[in-house]
Amino acid sequence: MHFIKASIITIGDELLIGQVIDTNSAYIAQSLNKIGVTVNNRIAVGDDKNAILNALNVTCKQSNIIIITGGLGPTADDITKPLLNEYFGGNLIIHQPTLNHITDIFVNKYKRPLIERNIKQAEVPDVCEVLFNENGTAPGMMFEKEGILYFSLPGVPHEMKGLVDKYVISKIQHTFKTPTIVHRTLLTAGIGESFLAEMIADFEMALPNHIKLAYLPNFGMVRLRLTGTSEDEKSLISNINELFAQLKIKVQEYLVTDKDESMEVVVGNLLKEKKQTVATAESCTGGYIGHLLSKHAGSSQFYTGGIISYDNRIKTEFLDVPTEILLSVGAVSREAVEQMAVAVREKMKTDFGVSVSGIMGPSGQTDEKPLGMVWIGVANKEKVVSKVFYLRFDRSRNIEVTATQAINLLRLLIINKI
Repeated sequence: MHFIKASIITIGDELLIGQVIDTNSAYIAQSLNKIGVTVNNRIAVGDDKNAILNALNVTCKQSNIIIITGGLGPTADDITKPLLNEYFGGNLIIHQPTLNHITDIFVNKYKRPLIERNIKQAEVPDVCEVLFNENGTAPGMMFEKEGILYFSLPGVPHEMKGLVDKYVISKIQHTFKTPTIVHRTLLTAGIGESFLAEMIADFEMALPNHIKLAYLPNFGMVRLRLTGTSEDEKSLISNINELFAQLKIKVQEYLVTDKDESMEVVVGNLLKEKKQTVATAESCTGGYIGHLLSKHAGSSQFYTGGIISYDNRIKTEFLDVPTEILLSVGAVSREAVEQMAVAVREKMKTDFGVSVSGIMGPSGQTDEKPLGMVWIGVANKEKVVSKVFYLRFDRSRNIEVTATQAINLLRLLIINKI
């Protein structure tokens, strides 16, 4: 099987010093993978001409496709466009549709004068195919040299995504014959990666060579992804579907969803299907559970709101947690979170209530309550359930894991598994 290979080059000093996290490479790699293109390597370089040229000279010997992001802005450190103009032997010319677009943005929309820097954004090498950027001022560019496709895209993520989705993928598919890649993903909860691997070891050992199984643990959950590659699309899809059905049976006790979706999406869909609602009472997560539940479109159908009860006074005044409980067993306790879950459900007039209280770190622990100790409570009209977790991460990750575990506990209550 002939594989089409790609290299991704991201440009910017801010990437090398960690000031900006490179999400562009991940999006590009995922998009290429969906059409059967293998990513050979990902290279990050600074705003340095020699470093960029070296990256181009290395990757052109390894890949059929080179995708570059960054360095197309209007400032002095944005050197990608003149460098590529020189590299491919072109001359810079004004691309009139882009200039019209820039003029419309600055003059008509923002009522600002058009300065020379803005106009230069419309310049492109006359040896490239322009990829019109409707989301910004820097156009994308495509070059072809010795059978290799080169794409230069803006570093601004939403601009880059727009060009990848509208132009890059279709250009690649039009130029190269790529194999079919099929993914099927499921999500499990309540079992660790090593135990899961032991449970399905015989299944994994029996997989054919063209189908691989990946374990993707995160936030106390484990995703299992089957990936198949073949030039026979129909046969591959049939093969993957059959094996995926077998895998689902193997892990059915711990199965959350047989789709590649997050826990909050699963729970949101459950609530919408049942026409039920939920409210949150958060201490240690500071509203992060509410953020997850409300981040997707349509969440207003099931999420009514929440109370961030970080201070104990808020727990007593707004969530009716008795002072006696806080004095005797403390805020990080079964008694506190159960009352919080019950109260927020009643006050918000929802079907379910979710509550959390814990010690996220890096301080605040006691001998009885170590760092990472978290109580989670969920309640409906019939009952209230709580569970304690002992997490071992830093503060940010503890918050994220707590939120995901709280939403999972809510899921179990919704489907009557607790």
